[in-house]
Amino acid sequence: MDFESSMRISASGLSANRAWINVLSANLANMNTTRTEDGKPYQRRTIIYESVPSADSFDQVLDMAIDEEVQKVQVTDIVADGRDFKEVYDPSHPDANEQGVVLTPNINQVEEMANLINASRSYEANLAAVNIAKQLALKALEIGK
Repeated sequence: MDFESSMRISASGLSANRAWINVLSANLANMNTTRTEDGKPYQRRTIIYESVPSADSFDQVLDMAIDEEVQKVQVTDIVADGRDFKEVYDPSHPDANEQGVVLTPNINQVEEMANLINASRSYEANLAAVNIAKQLALKALEIGK
């Protein structure tokens, strides 16, 4: 694998992890939001990744097919989670129904924080891969002196 491919793969991982961190942050920020623009509580979102070829041109695709099939990650979609809303009894809440029940997002703070730690560690691993590839390229240039 060449320098450009390793950088492209790591950059795709950095971009995907950044998107995941943004989605997790939005989930945590809205875990108490009982009314959005559509009148319903905030619905937890999750991210969908897809493995795609790490090539930009036909020549690169052909080289990958001959040598090895290198893949990168890409964010396909950000979708709403299908979890049901939590029902909380709070008759004084402005969004309470006639029975005093308020629908709140079903977001588990512990789960979101664990996912956030996982996403940040994955981001750090991709960043370390970029730095190692950069160091190897610099060492290769020094050998050529």
